[in-house]
Amino acid sequence: MVKFAAAAPVVQVDAAQIFRHVGVDPQCMVAADLFVPQDCLTNVLDATQRRTGFAGVGLLVGASWRMSDFGPLALLLEHLPTLRHAFGEFERYRHLRSQTITIRIQEAGVLAVIQMDVRSDRGKAPGTAVELTVASLMALLHWFLGQGWHPREVRFAHSAPSDLTLHRRVFGCNVEFGCDFDGVVVHTADLDHPNPFGDVNLARYAREFLDLQPAGTRAPTTLAVRRSLELLLPQGRCAVEQVALQMGTTARTLQRRLSEEGTDFSALLNDCRSALARRYLADARYPVGQVATLLGFSDASAFTRWFGARFGASPRQWRSEAGK
Repeated sequence: MVKFAAAAPVVQVDAAQIFRHVGVDPQCMVAADLFVPQDCLTNVLDATQRRTGFAGVGLLVGASWRMSDFGPLALLLEHLPTLRHAFGEFERYRHLRSQTITIRIQEAGVLAVIQMDVRSDRGKAPGTAVELTVASLMALLHWFLGQGWHPREVRFAHSAPSDLTLHRRVFGCNVEFGCDFDGVVVHTADLDHPNPFGDVNLARYAREFLDLQPAGTRAPTTLAVRRSLELLLPQGRCAVEQVALQMGTTARTLQRRLSEEGTDFSALLNDCRSALARRYLADARYPVGQVATLLGFSDASAFTRWFGARFGASPRQWRSEAGK
């Protein structure tokens, strides 16, 4: 929110007025460490866009991001050997920064996609919040790869604004809209480029410090399982043992923690698959067979049986009705 306050004069809005309008404490303008829920930030960006007509407000805020803005987590990220290690640790300590951002890396030969899923209580976050998140990622990429480095391409799922000048300046590459995902395309070799600032001892000290953070700041197990499932389902790995391994625990411990939160693994798996099925089937670009794979089913027939029991219609029937 401090960065939004700094960017507000550029788009000619009164930050304090915007904060009050959406019910956010104006103290956020000066308190950098004050935690602000994702939905509050999204509301601020949306209100600014409606008031000014400027679609790039999230991008403008994200472009000012620096490594220090990752908070205590930056102490660790700055000293890891490679970008690949940094994304792994970002996932491990995500509870210290955001419970709404999931990062996945998909490699295909010489290219890799750093895919970002930004959520809110209302579902997928709007384009302003997504652009802020992807732009802030550039601070991490530039730390490891140098200020002169640029990605191969940046892609967004939302529609393109009328003016792409700011996007091209921030990312320094081609920017595509209306894509299947939000994220950055890089060379696979970039993921393993040695960090010139890497220091194994300082990284160890940083982990010890982060592990001392209060347990109460950690994401609920239910939310952590949902995130892990979204990562593992396209790989066909959705057994409780596989999810537990991904989370660094045992299946028995995981089931116990879920029970304490009033749910169980089977229910979460079905809920996660249901949400993803609705998302993918609502987009005609995804064939039913591909949706089945993305949801971790061995074949389309297994997906169709599950979907029929869950929704009372076949995937194609549901898609047809949803499109009316």
